[in-house]
Amino acid sequence: MLANLYAAFAQVFDPYVLAVIFGSSMFGLFMGAIPGLSATMAVALLVPVTFFMPAVPAVAAMVSATAMAIFSGDIPGCLLRIPGTPSSAAYTDEAYAMTRKGQGEIALGASLVFSAVGGLFGTFVLILAAPALAELALKFSSFEYFWLVLLGLTCAIFIASNNPLKGFVSLLLGMFIASIGMGNPAGFPRFTFNNANLLGGVSLVPLMVGMFAMSEVLRYAVSKDEPMPIDGRPVGNVFKGMWNLALKYPKSILRGSVLGTLVGALPGAGADIAAWMSYAMSKKMSREPEKFGTGHPEGIVEAGAANNSALAGAWIPALVFGIPGDSITAIVIGVLYMKNLNPGPMIFVQNPVSIYAIFMVFILANLLMLPLGFGCIKLAKRILRVPRNVLMPLILLFCIVGSYATNNSVSDVGTMLIFGLLAYLMEVNGFPVAPTILGVVLGGMLEEHFVTSMIKADGEFLAFFSRPIAGTLGVLTILLWLLPLVLRGLRRKPALVR
Repeated sequence: MLANLYAAFAQVFDPYVLAVIFGSSMFGLFMGAIPGLSATMAVALLVPVTFFMPAVPAVAAMVSATAMAIFSGDIPGCLLRIPGTPSSAAYTDEAYAMTRKGQGEIALGASLVFSAVGGLFGTFVLILAAPALAELALKFSSFEYFWLVLLGLTCAIFIASNNPLKGFVSLLLGMFIASIGMGNPAGFPRFTFNNANLLGGVSLVPLMVGMFAMSEVLRYAVSKDEPMPIDGRPVGNVFKGMWNLALKYPKSILRGSVLGTLVGALPGAGADIAAWMSYAMSKKMSREPEKFGTGHPEGIVEAGAANNSALAGAWIPALVFGIPGDSITAIVIGVLYMKNLNPGPMIFVQNPVSIYAIFMVFILANLLMLPLGFGCIKLAKRILRVPRNVLMPLILLFCIVGSYATNNSVSDVGTMLIFGLLAYLMEVNGFPVAPTILGVVLGGMLEEHFVTSMIKADGEFLAFFSRPIAGTLGVLTILLWLLPLVLRGLRRKPALVR
């Protein structure tokens, strides 16, 4: 173990890897601070660059960019009331209200400091929990994986979407896309329409780039919304008063970090759901709930900690089971496969040095967040003044180059454009994109494990409940399906009584 730790330390603190971490951190700060751009888009745009990197710097680039983008999304939310990323939306009004009261430094400082604290908490849980879960995962067969994938798909509908019906339609679309090509248990070409480019299925990277980055370019081309003018007041010392906040709200910090890690580890949820849940819990558990919405830091402290702790939490199912905790780890899993770091319980046995290196990168990224985040806040006004009519053509160029570089195929550029238009139309009509992505990633796994299990069980479906872990997961999944019906029935009873 000490030899593996030493080897991982040498890999992470190599000058090249440190330069990659620094560069990707700056890129993540920029992407998160521009309203409309997101951490997921930052990771999607980094994928083509990672083709030319070894495994450790490739993963380090994505971890660093993600952590920085989640934090820096709070900056435009605080200054402009425009959340930079979806995970910042939960407490944007609170932070903006503090800025209007002349407390912008406190709001930005709380977001920065407690994002780093939450990120470190989630990382330590990842370090401690992932190997233990890997031992449990060795007991998993196709029956357990089938229910686990179904649980992840279910969470994508009922937790990650405000409209479960539209979330379900979006998920089915993703599962349909996953069925295209010959990548099925029978090896039979499906929905290819005699197009040879579709025999291998829809390439994941162009699809991701299209649905997250190209759709934003199309949205700008249609609306041409410009950022709001920025308040001219200078930003002072954002670290002032943070120790007092930590002493005043220790339970909020711990609660947000724990909830963020748990929600992040739940397949299909992610940092944005963790932030909303944490902010709501903060208001419910607060001794001063009447102050929420008027510029009160308690909700920012708790939800800010939940934001970044969810990032590390999302890596737990991604590394242990190969199931993405959110759309970011869905992209990362593809990169891990490209670098021969196949996710699953055996990754801790076959690639211990790389795993230790990933853990170290998480710690380093969250520590770097403090100085780099402080610098970003000081430069925030200049970053936010970047004209979008300059930025969006550059994003479009990256989309085209990145999609082509995946397989050196022009058809992948067409795939990116088609799915970019599809994602734009979906979002305009209120259909969430995240369930589609999860459907694409998990759809093939669901079919493979179902068919394998049915062959093992000789067509007997009750075999899915015959093993202890599989039976527990199956019952849990079915209960989750029935929960909305039970809640609806309970709501109707009081109405009938009246």
